[in-house]
Amino acid sequence: QLQLVESGGGLVQPGGSLRLSCAASGFSLDDYAVGWFRQAPGKEPEGVSCISVHGDTTDYADSVKGRFTISRDSAKNTVYLQMNSLKPDDTAVYYCGTTGACGVHTIVVVSTPPYDYWGQGTQVTVSS
Repeated sequence: QLQLVESGGGLVQPGGSLRLSCAASGFSLDDYAVGWFRQAPGKEPEGVSCISVHGDTTDYADSVKGRFTISRDSAKNTVYLQMNSLKPDDTAVYYCGTTGACGVHTIVVVSTPPYDYWGQGTQVTVSS
């Protein structure tokens, strides 16, 4: 069974950090570019970051650039999103998804996430 499972979300104070994980089962993430997008209540999905198939290229939305870092670990079949200096505006459900290639379409607000497959999401809440 093909599955993507996000984890690592939680409640954190402004300025804090979290590391999200995206673990795949039933297939290899090595065959795909992988990205993260988020969706807050009442808002459209927003692309956050994307990492290329070989991990040599990463893209970030302007809203998270310099604060978030995406990485991948082939041995663990997992992609990570390290989130630092978190702000209340970062509050959302975060999803990871697979796609053929990263690009502008993976780091902007969209009506439909530009991914072939994504997981169930993990809630991130930034509040004091």
